[in-house]
Amino acid sequence: MTPGMVAGQVALVTASTSGIGLATAAAFAAAGAEAVILNGRNAERGALAVAHVRQAVPEADVSFLVGDLTGLDAAGAVVQGVLDRHGRIDALVHCGGAQVAPDLFVRTDPADYRALVDGYFTAILNCCHWVVPAMAAQGQGTITVVASDAGKIATPGEAVIGALKAAAIMFVRTLALEVGRNGVRVNCISPSLVAETRSYERIMSGPFSAKVFEKAIRKARLGLPTPADIAPMAVFLASPQAAKITGQAISINGGISAA
Repeated sequence: MTPGMVAGQVALVTASTSGIGLATAAAFAAAGAEAVILNGRNAERGALAVAHVRQAVPEADVSFLVGDLTGLDAAGAVVQGVLDRHGRIDALVHCGGAQVAPDLFVRTDPADYRALVDGYFTAILNCCHWVVPAMAAQGQGTITVVASDAGKIATPGEAVIGALKAAAIMFVRTLALEVGRNGVRVNCISPSLVAETRSYERIMSGPFSAKVFEKAIRKARLGLPTPADIAPMAVFLASPQAAKITGQAISINGGISAA
């Protein structure tokens, strides 16, 4: 990661106690962010994540705010916590989702619908509800949502997940049009299967989903991306180098598809 790429920025990275979120937080710290605020639901895991980033970038200003972003008030408390400590938020990177394995729709328990909707979509809306006004008041800011190629390409077992990821992508595109006048840019990173993540373990442990995604892995001629392959794009999109990029959904999938 290029030192100074996001120098002076205050970055909030959600769901950042592991996987893509943790790698992204570390990448912002390495790229010179003034402060990096991690988020998750578990304070103990948060402390470990902060220690991980500090070990990688000892000089970084890193902290953790606990909060379940599927709740509007909880999301507001996290955003306000950043504003209280630092006075602004320059970059929001929204990671996270739901811990529900892909399966055929007819085998999807309706009791899981709410967790899927909240994890994959409501949390994004909640964060943006609070962050957009703060960034608009500043006259600048970037929002990057980590979605999925499931929102672009129909995949068996991801009927509900894909629908929600598509909703997230369209939300990003439309929000970008609405807030551009305020100097705010909004983009989406769209991975497919990402190795070394809890999502990968969950998918590959399910008999149906493992069979589907084993085929996808064979198409990744460049190899499956890891969180370390996703994080640099999040930093780039928040940097001045991406000043003219907004409303985009950028796939990082090792060549699984040309989406």
